[in-house]
Amino acid sequence: MKHSTPRMLLTVVTTFALASCSVTQQEEKPKKQYSIAQFMDIVQINGGSFSPDESKVLINSKKTGIFNAYEIDLKTGAEKQLTTSTDNAIFAQSYFPADDRVLYTSDKGGNEITHLYVRSNNGSTIDLIQDSTAKADFGGWSYDKKNLYYTSNSRDKRFFDLFRVQVDGSKEGNVYPTTMVYQNTEGLDAAAVSRDDRYIALTKSITTNNSDMYLLDTQSKKLKHLSQHTGNVQFAPQYFSGDGKKLYFLTDEGSEFTYLASYDIASGEKAKVEEAPWDIMYAYLSRNEKYRVVAINNDARTEIKIYDQTDGNKLLKIDGLPEGDITGVNISDSEKLMTFYVTSSKSPANLFVYNFDTKEIKQLTNTMTKEIDPDDLVAGQTIRYKSFDGMEIPALLYTPKGLKPGQKVPAMLWIHGGPGGQTRLNYSPVIQHLVNHDYVILAVNNRGSSGYGKTFFAADDKKHGNEDLRDCVESKKFLATLPYVDTEKIGIMGGSYGGYMVMAALAFTPEEFDVGVNIFGVTNWLRTLKSIPPWWTSFREALYTELGDPVKDSVALYNKSPLFHAQKITKPFIVLQGSNDPRVLQVESDEIVAAAKANGVPVEYVVFPDEGHGFLKKENNIKTSEAILKFLDIHLKGLPEDQAGEKPMAMEGTN
Repeated sequence: MKHSTPRMLLTVVTTFALASCSVTQQEEKPKKQYSIAQFMDIVQINGGSFSPDESKVLINSKKTGIFNAYEIDLKTGAEKQLTTSTDNAIFAQSYFPADDRVLYTSDKGGNEITHLYVRSNNGSTIDLIQDSTAKADFGGWSYDKKNLYYTSNSRDKRFFDLFRVQVDGSKEGNVYPTTMVYQNTEGLDAAAVSRDDRYIALTKSITTNNSDMYLLDTQSKKLKHLSQHTGNVQFAPQYFSGDGKKLYFLTDEGSEFTYLASYDIASGEKAKVEEAPWDIMYAYLSRNEKYRVVAINNDARTEIKIYDQTDGNKLLKIDGLPEGDITGVNISDSEKLMTFYVTSSKSPANLFVYNFDTKEIKQLTNTMTKEIDPDDLVAGQTIRYKSFDGMEIPALLYTPKGLKPGQKVPAMLWIHGGPGGQTRLNYSPVIQHLVNHDYVILAVNNRGSSGYGKTFFAADDKKHGNEDLRDCVESKKFLATLPYVDTEKIGIMGGSYGGYMVMAALAFTPEEFDVGVNIFGVTNWLRTLKSIPPWWTSFREALYTELGDPVKDSVALYNKSPLFHAQKITKPFIVLQGSNDPRVLQVESDEIVAAAKANGVPVEYVVFPDEGHGFLKKENNIKTSEAILKFLDIHLKGLPEDQAGEKPMAMEGTN
């Protein structure tokens, strides 16, 4: 029952701590050069819901170029495509508890107005959301498996109410019996429901660093404020105990990092359950409470811990796990099986199943194309450097393979979205493509990024386009210590908030970077903050506190908006934009492109009429990376146009 957090408004150095970086140049060896189509010739997948009889799992796959629902037979590994959309991405959420009906979500062309659909075994579908303008999110199943929960802003576009849908009985025509369980009139968002359906845990955003937690007793109708506190503290309900006596939640109260705690409903007593020297990202219980799963954000990687609560909370050790991050853990209702994903910067996610009884690990998917030699891929290295004020900045370094002694190549900074996102050590075809074509990539997790403690997270509040940008500029000093980086050819690229950072760099530090790649980035904060989607109303004040109020802070927001300083831009850039983007409107990109062109700055502009905030279609992602590479080859490497971009005739291993 979670919506986009307010911190995720826009979703991918004076001295150096070189001793802690251990930066090494990749070994010299001949390498093949691949096209972006090959790097993207992977099967992007997610999900992993078990069928009621636990013989199949439900996943989302981009095999056809757009996400559709598939099921995998656990015994044979056979895949079956369940939906056949060719225009709008489909994301399967779950099988129904007692049969093979499938619940999935989908929007229209990336407009984020997601609806919930029920797919019957015969392939027919029913839209559970009657209001075409309403947005809805799946909230899970009741413990007795008789009801489905979802949240929707159908009553009031500003707020998400909680609904319960009866799924175990007959329906009248195409309508399932639906009841509003909680009417949200104050911006309190449902986060968890107790197994007896009595209690609902709710959260309220105050700022992006501060929130409140409430408990609604649906029997007495009383709402209790659980998080009386001072200062900036985050609270995130996770689950109720099976007996409904305790609520488990994440908080950073009295700590730099979020930890797991419990609240005793009868006594009001709070207790710390588990902590780590990093943020705990989430925690949940298996159906019968045998296992507790905890995910930790360990330095841009996911660390999973599974405890056997029937054996003194013993930490499970699973032998034979493949190398990489374990993510997406899902334990079946019988608690005999577990699905999970394994991924790394050199390998896209693959789905596995583990049998707790036999200890067998079985790989269900093989998503990497056979055309690419895994040895030609580059693993990201975690490094750190010190910024202008001594703050240590984490980053991920990708170095091209096969560089000759003395060879120097261009470098690109990679800036994540958010604000408050984090670049992690996952497979990125875009990064691998650029590195394969001899570009160094430094993915900067500048101040304000998540995963490094709440002080670091809040360090950019109302300083956007200033101190976080200075972190990026200071990274050039680190790059200068790398003998294979051409310091005369350094650019900056990013998507969403990262796209804003690109345009801020070109406008406010016009001589620091040689080119920019802006992927649907904000250029006018006054417009963006006034035009945020209505379903973000409960986050509005939190956004204004962090970024600025478009009325009260109009001068400051004007000053940090690149559009109003476009006359200072002198370096070439490329912009990529989706027409249906509800967060960064196309007019943002239209205007910055026009303003820069009026100054005689070389600008390229690519608009996708069938995309929103983030490009979901494979063909559009391929076009995006092809355009970026050609642009960089011309404007950063200085190649003639006929030599820029991919050169199929010279490539090995292509179709």
